[in-house]
Amino acid sequence: MIADPAIAALTHALFEYGGIALGVALYRRARQRSGLSALTASGSFALITGLLLGAAIGNKLVFAIERPDLIAAWWAGGPLVLGQSIVGGLLGGLIGIEVAKALTGQRASTGDLMVTPIVAGLVLGRVGCFLAGLHDDTYGLPTALPWGVDLGDGVPRHPSALYEIVFLALLGTLLHRGQARWAAVPGLRFKLFLSAYLLWRLIGDTLKPLRVEYAGGLSGIQWVCALAWLAYAPLLLRAWGRQRPAPAP
Repeated sequence: MIADPAIAALTHALFEYGGIALGVALYRRARQRSGLSALTASGSFALITGLLLGAAIGNKLVFAIERPDLIAAWWAGGPLVLGQSIVGGLLGGLIGIEVAKALTGQRASTGDLMVTPIVAGLVLGRVGCFLAGLHDDTYGLPTALPWGVDLGDGVPRHPSALYEIVFLALLGTLLHRGQARWAAVPGLRFKLFLSAYLLWRLIGDTLKPLRVEYAGGLSGIQWVCALAWLAYAPLLLRAWGRQRPAPAP
């Protein structure tokens, strides 16, 4: 793992922005293959603007919920620490797109084409989290399991970033193989992705240090995931129920 904090931060940032660039490139290619308009077209531009604004706001808002101790320290005169939250970015981006669609009168589902780009971008970003080791807040708790990883402090830990990479690879493969089956219900594939990722973070974050404890011994992000999943589950179930039954043999 990278021992120097500055190099670790730079490496993490390079993989993070590389993941964003990869996601954008894959999304543009997916739109071209689907015969959709360019990202700069009027309707598409409004959606992208809503996505970026919503993701930026959600990113910082959920980080503040996760680390109110850092916000309180800043309020008391300390340095301002602005971290990142993937969960906040996803939820904020979703809300931003829905607001943009409402303002521009667009009703078509736009999420399915984003699934593969998001998964690929997250995987690349998590590589940076793993390489940053103890200099990134996503490292895991100590473990006696044989695959525990020493991140530089002599303590074997859960490789939580690698766990998420494996989960995303499996989820992405499943959603890719099922895209033809779910294509009849626009938006279903994205709903499956987001619901699965929220559940993953709710469960998987139990293997990470608890910075600030909320009710039930959960972190702020875990509570965000739980509440978002409960709010989103009815939409998923409704979309799932719109699938056409398989023809009789």
